[in-house]
Amino acid sequence: MSTDGMKFILGSASPRRKMLLTGLGIAFRVEVKEIDETCPGNVPADQLAACIAQRKSDQFFPSHIRPDEILITADTIVVQGGHVIGKPRDRKEAIAMISRLSGRMHRVYTGVCIRSLQKQVLFTEMSKVWFIPLTPQAIAEYVDQYNPYDKAGAYGIQEWIGYAGIARVEGSFFNVMGLPTHRVYQELLVF
Repeated sequence: MSTDGMKFILGSASPRRKMLLTGLGIAFRVEVKEIDETCPGNVPADQLAACIAQRKSDQFFPSHIRPDEILITADTIVVQGGHVIGKPRDRKEAIAMISRLSGRMHRVYTGVCIRSLQKQVLFTEMSKVWFIPLTPQAIAEYVDQYNPYDKAGAYGIQEWIGYAGIARVEGSFFNVMGLPTHRVYQELLVF
């Protein structure tokens, strides 16, 4: 890897992103900065996650990045029927979100920004996810047991709903979890 000798910063509090980056064998520290995660209203849905990942990265740059550091930031959004489905605010909204996804296909976009003082790479990966029809009772039980309030689309593919409610995934499974590890690895090879 051309990043030998570099130190990595994960600009995310997501436990899933921590797990996935660790799975790549990368040692890193976590540093999180609060940002307004909104982008201009004219940003297309397929570019929104990259816009937010860039905004997260901008909070660190350049004053919080040293010459021997690489920052990785990311954001994941769910899009169904042309509508962006973010993170639910409460139980009612989580149930409504999963109900909307039930029996349908949706797209999951994860935008990633990899940045050093010398270089930046910004990209988006997309995966398609097909849910089986879920009963209102199954949806409510999932929300009550897993509290998916920190997840785009109100679900975690690595949880019960992924085992029981998802019929098919086209694209990266890990992208749906929040970090397209294969692409991050490829980008770091040439960074």
